[in-house]
Amino acid sequence: MTLFRLDASIRPEGSVSRDVADTVQSAWMRNHPDDTVVRRDLTADPLPSDAWMSAASATGVPEEERTPEQRSALELAATLADEVLAGDAAVIASPLYNFGVSQHLKTWIDLLITDPRFGPGAQPLAGRPLTVVMARGGGYGEGTPREGWDHATPYLRRIFADAFGADVTVVVAELTLADVVPAMAELRPIAAESRAEAHKLAEATGRAHAERVRSATRSTSAA
Repeated sequence: MTLFRLDASIRPEGSVSRDVADTVQSAWMRNHPDDTVVRRDLTADPLPSDAWMSAASATGVPEEERTPEQRSALELAATLADEVLAGDAAVIASPLYNFGVSQHLKTWIDLLITDPRFGPGAQPLAGRPLTVVMARGGGYGEGTPREGWDHATPYLRRIFADAFGADVTVVVAELTLADVVPAMAELRPIAAESRAEAHKLAEATGRAHAERVRSATRSTSAA
């Protein structure tokens, strides 16, 4: 079996979203120690900023009339789609940037959608377990002054659950900037509690998804 993991944080070290995603992955691997993990790191291996434009413009053009840039972009989109579809489960780890998703994560999603397997109504991940790990530098929960300012988590849920059909679990760590922003010092205990709760849910989710996939595989083999 295979776990697909995508990281969108621009911080290779010290990233909370990467750290919590590590917990999901570790819980999965304890149940599937011989499994493969397919990684896509959008910081270590950034996608070309013009790839989506080339791929999208190519979809209505006959193959023989496509430019080299369009063909290359469609090949990249197919590679990204192959990686996701290879996973029996998936982890998407991202910080909240400027109240939304980062440009490179949006590019990755947009490129996926240019592949026919991820087009409108395709539901390519129907029933597959998928964890969205979201790290938020401030407080955006219910009752906070910025409740509703997180435009990334609802968007990612809409894409992966409603458009792609995955069974999505969201794991959130809040106030992740408290340790480095002096003005947020008094919030550090709450931030530590939020991070601990995120790791706890990440552990439980990774384990549950691993057990679910294993059970489904056994049922298929026995059928």
